[in-house]
Parts: sequence; C-alpha cells; structure tokens
Amino acid sequence: MDTLVRGAPLAQEQLGALTLGGYLREVCEKYAGNEAMVFHPPSGPVVRLTYAQVWDEAFAIARALLARGVSKETRVGVLATNRPEWVSAMFGISLAGGTAVLLSSFARGAELEYLLRVADVSLLIFERSVLNRDFAAEIGEFCPEIATARGDVHAPRLPFLRRAVCIGEMDGLGGAIESWQEFVHGERKAPAAVVEAIAAEVAPSDRGLVFFSSGSTSKPKGVVHTHRAATIQCWRWPRMYALEPGVRTWSANGFFWSGNFTQAIGATFTVGGCLVLQRYFDPGEALRLMQAERVTLPVAWPHQWVKLAEDPAFHEVDLGSLRYVGETSPLRNHPTVRSNWQEPMSSYGNTETLTFSANHPSGTDPAIVAGNYGYALPGNTFKIVDPLSGEALARGETGEIAVKGPTLMVSYLRMAPDEVFDEEGFFHTGDGGFFDAEGRLHWHGRLNDIIKTGGANVSPTEIDALLRECPGVKIATTVGVPHETLGEIVVTCVVREQGAVLDEPTVRAFVSQRLSSYKVPRRVLFVEEPELELTGSNKVKTAPLRELAARRLAQS
Repeated sequence: MDTLVRGAPLAQEQLGALTLGGYLREVCEKYAGNEAMVFHPPSGPVVRLTYAQVWDEAFAIARALLARGVSKETRVGVLATNRPEWVSAMFGISLAGGTAVLLSSFARGAELEYLLRVADVSLLIFERSVLNRDFAAEIGEFCPEIATARGDVHAPRLPFLRRAVCIGEMDGLGGAIESWQEFVHGERKAPAAVVEAIAAEVAPSDRGLVFFSSGSTSKPKGVVHTHRAATIQCWRWPRMYALEPGVRTWSANGFFWSGNFTQAIGATFTVGGCLVLQRYFDPGEALRLMQAERVTLPVAWPHQWVKLAEDPAFHEVDLGSLRYVGETSPLRNHPTVRSNWQEPMSSYGNTETLTFSANHPSGTDPAIVAGNYGYALPGNTFKIVDPLSGEALARGETGEIAVKGPTLMVSYLRMAPDEVFDEEGFFHTGDGGFFDAEGRLHWHGRLNDIIKTGGANVSPTEIDALLRECPGVKIATTVGVPHETLGEIVVTCVVREQGAVLDEPTVRAFVSQRLSSYKVPRRVLFVEEPELELTGSNKVKTAPLRELAARRLAQS
C-alpha cells in the first residue's frame, strides 16, 4: 500500500549557506551597495541601510554579545516591532553562535514572563515603548531586580536572565539595563577575529531560532528551529513567490511570526531587495509608505487587506509600483494597480515546519492548483494517519496530516523528541486531509479546536484556563466563529457564578491584562448551564457551542 508522499530530493534545490550568519554574509557580499532596509521612525530622519551597513551592524552586535557572555546556543530574546534593530539583532545573535528567541510584541504580563522563563532567556533586547505600552515597566513588574542590579541580574522568577538592552529612550532606567547605543557602539566588544572564528564553528544543525505558537495546550509552545531549517526557507521563498531582483517589500506583521520571518525577510534579502519597515499596522500610514517607497510586494493578513481598502488614504495614494498583488487582495482593485501575479495561496505549512511544507509556486497552471494545497516541497515526506490508531492510510483516504523533512523543528522547548514525533520521526500536525493520486495535498482544516484569527493561532484552552481565575466566572469555553475577513473571531461563552454581576467589558478587560491583544475575545456571550452540551467525560462539546454562538451573534 502506497502510504508515503515524498518531495524531490533536497539536493536538487538551489541553496546557499545554511547558517543564518553565513546566509547574511552571502547576501551582503553579493548586494553590498543595494538598499536593504528603510525605516520611517515616529520622529527624526528616515533611516536607510545598505546591505554592507546591515552586515556591519550585525557584526558589531555579535561582538557586543560575546563580550557579555553569550556563547554557543545561549538564548537571547528579541522583543521589538519591525525595525532595523530587530533584523540586525537577530543576525548578530546568529553570528555570535547564540539562539534568537523571537518574542511577540503582543505578549504582556504573566504571558511575557512565561515566554522569558520557558525559553531560559539570558539576555533580552527589547524596545522601550510601543503605542501606549512601556516594556521596561512591564518587565519590571515581574522582574524588579533588573532595575536595581549592580552588574548581572539574579532574579528567582527568571533565574537565567542576567541583563537587558533597551532600544529607545532610557529615562528612568539603570541597573542591568543597557542602552542600545552603548551596547552596539560602546567599547565593550570581543575581538572581530573571535566573531569570525565562532561564526565558522556554527553548524547548520545548531539551534538558531525559537518561535512561539499556540497549540492545543494552555500555554504557547516554544518551537525550536535549526539554522538549516531557517535558511532553506529563506533561500526558497523567492522561487515560491516568483520574485525578481529589486523587490521592495512592505510588512507590518511581526517578524516573530515564522511566516513573516521567511516570506518578508527571506524572500527580500535573497534577491537583494529592500524591506520597507512599519512598526505596527496602521492602514493609512501603510498606504503612504507604499507610495513613498515604491513598494512592489505588500505582505499582509487577509483582514489587513480589507482595512487598507477601507482607509480614506486608499483613494488618495498612487499604488502603481505594486506588482506582487494577488487576486484575493482588494489592492488589486485600486485604479493605479496593474498586476497579474499569482499569489501562492494553495500552500500548506505550520510554524513547526517554518512555513510551507507543500506548495504550488506562483505561476503554476490554475488547473493544477484548483482545490488542493500543493506538492511536497523538496526533502519533505508526508503520510496520512488514522487520528485514533496512528495507522498510515492509503492515498485518497482522509486522516491526520503527518510530515517530516529538513525544515521540521528540532522539538518543542522542554519536551523530549519522543513526546513530539512518532517512531518514524513524523510530526502529527492536528490537521485533516488526504493526498490524491497525483501527490497533491488536500487540506480539510484543523482536527482540534485551535482558532485561526487574522492569520494567528489562538488556543482556546489558554483563554479558558485564565478565565477560571476571573471572579464571577463559573464556566468559560472559547470557540472560533466564522468571520468574513478574519477567518474566525474569538468568542468566549461564559456561565456566571450564581448571583455574580459580570458583563462583557469586565471579562474582556480581565483577559487583556494578561494575554496578547489578538487572544482577547472579540465577543463574550453569557449562557445558561443547561444550554451546554457535555461529553461522557463532562467536557463541553465545542461544535454545538460554536453553532449556538454563531446564531446569537447573527441575531445581535
């Protein structure tokens, strides 16, 4: 019985250096004089960096990190928005042999503390303020020692954290927090020759990056990737996108998402293009950036396309430079846009495979693309298994998608490989689907209850676990309800404790103080306990509850 589906041998794919430091060196030497990044800060002049300057900055950061005790696979956290320092810091960590822990700028409070602790972050690079948030103050709430330490931090709640570096204003800061300027350009540096020697000893199989992804558990999972996995995806994205040299890419989605990391940074740098950086999504500002910087490739989530088209600036800007705009994007309808580009939407992947593992690249015959999610990418092997027995199924039979290959994660943080992979090394994705006779993947959606909202995964278990602590909540069950632009919205159904006075704003505020903004329920619906259907083990059945929530919202 034919149960395995294999991509072409990886050796057939054109790749370059397979460490992140080697990748940066290769593209910076090839495109040294090209503009690599442009950044419009809230105040002050526009920042423009060539590839040669990006290399110099990343190399200086590596020297600074080594002088502060970073060694091979030391965990260094990066907590910042899309700005030049994020990119140079990530590559600098790689050149120093460290592992970059890519932290969500949405995380707050106990969630942020958990990410730092579970990742064993020893040095944190953070942006001082984003919108109305002061990250220094937030970190100080659960790690007050960082502001008072003389030298390294020694904090019981974050036992591995030793020091931090602040990007932005340093007003009121001290202790173990160092300014970005002093960190990068001060005198405390390791010799350049040591950086070169260490970079040469970094292996493609070394742990290079940690992303966080919400799974079916109540806490975000730390997804550990090798240098090899990251660079393979960076090298191959321009082929999947059918990009030509000179691409100018805009995105406001955080680089801490694996998808934006590879499809924005990787796709752009591999062909010597320019990243047009925006710290956070503001549709009017984004449209003006696209016009001013002659953007050719905008990278966004579906709900952001809608907001761009609805913004008043949409009718005022000239978007004639845009070239890589897919059929599903409202930007395609702008009167100045002329594009016939085919976005590779028929593709399948996960954070665990560092984006796509099956794909139809741009330019594929629509007749081949229709109704499926692509062929296995080079080096990947798939099987479809029975979700209950784990038995491999034949082509055409529907079950759980399992995958292994060169971009598959090492494991989750603090989990042994045999807890994550089966005996053959396959990762069971939790997604349902089948392969047809031609070897194309057909995806049917999640087998578990993960909510996909605006391009982000949200674990309902995480929200429900938190709401058990909310005064007045007896039962809380979170579901995803279909939404026209976001895919799904997060909806929590609550049974109040007897006599409790509890309303929707109170529940949402309770969650917003502790979890990222995209995890905060868009709606909170109050239900009576008899309305909940239960399983034999006394758990709430989510499918009927999802239908109930959808009906309530449609009537409101």
